[in-house]
Amino acid sequence: MRADRLVSLVLLLRQRGRLSATALAEELEVSTRTVLRDIEALSTAGVPVYADRGRHGGFTLLPGFRTELTGLNHDEALALLTAGGAGAKEVFGLSSALSSAMRKIVDALPESHQITAADAARRILVDPEADLLSRRRIAEIIPEPIMSEVRRAVLVGHRLRIRYAAEARDPVWRTVDPIGLVTVRDKGYLLATVDGGDRTYRLSRILAAEELAEPAQRAADVDLVALWQQRSARFREGEDPLTVVARVDPARREELASTAVTIVDEAIDATGALRMTATFQDLRHAEWALWQLGTGAEALEPRELREALRARAIAVAASYTESV
Repeated sequence: MRADRLVSLVLLLRQRGRLSATALAEELEVSTRTVLRDIEALSTAGVPVYADRGRHGGFTLLPGFRTELTGLNHDEALALLTAGGAGAKEVFGLSSALSSAMRKIVDALPESHQITAADAARRILVDPEADLLSRRRIAEIIPEPIMSEVRRAVLVGHRLRIRYAAEARDPVWRTVDPIGLVTVRDKGYLLATVDGGDRTYRLSRILAAEELAEPAQRAADVDLVALWQQRSARFREGEDPLTVVARVDPARREELASTAVTIVDEAIDATGALRMTATFQDLRHAEWALWQLGTGAEALEPRELREALRARAIAVAASYTESV
């Protein structure tokens, strides 16, 4: 909306001082011609913005012009500023809105807090693009037209028609009752119901979306934290859970426990090893979890899991029998 853009333009000039039309256009993601029209509109409305000519010229606000907001203390502002690193803004298509909001927050602070809050925010990094091992995060990018329709239907409470491509299946159109949006490790999900049954959709697999006029059939209140925990638990349990008995190095216990669906039983045996009974989603999940521990764990039951791990070990050993 133009009104939001005009506010953002004023705040940019307030916080950064003199800026060229090109720099303003890049920040606001518009053309330089649009910036010039906006500057003219602000001047007509009485905002004291004027142009400096020359090589290093640009647009500037009259010193002392500012907006005020009382009641926001230093720690509250810091919390909001550092929230700018959260992945949800990219997943849900809110990056531009968040950038605009951050500018407004900084400008609204008393001058005595502006420098300290902004500097403190630069010293707190939330969810960087890569971890200590240089493994890069790959955030899902959902096309804005799709994300806008989904987000609006969720917030307004309307039914939603989506074209969804489930894994290894052809895309189909579905009409759902949206409940909420969740982001986990830079992946976004739509929680919804269809004919009263729970459904969870990966946002990146929605190929098209259309907000419908009819109201969604959903409860007035929702506890997304509890709802996500319930759906996550059902997903981890799988359709055919596998019970595994393993001998585990006690020092590796937490690694295995963190990948299992549930821990049924555990006890230290006569050799000092930990004998653990745990459930996994299926054979494939159990094989992956035990393989991560190498010699730190040995699958005792079921036999099919022992055979799968043995076959994998033989295949790996065979690849190293010949010199390169």
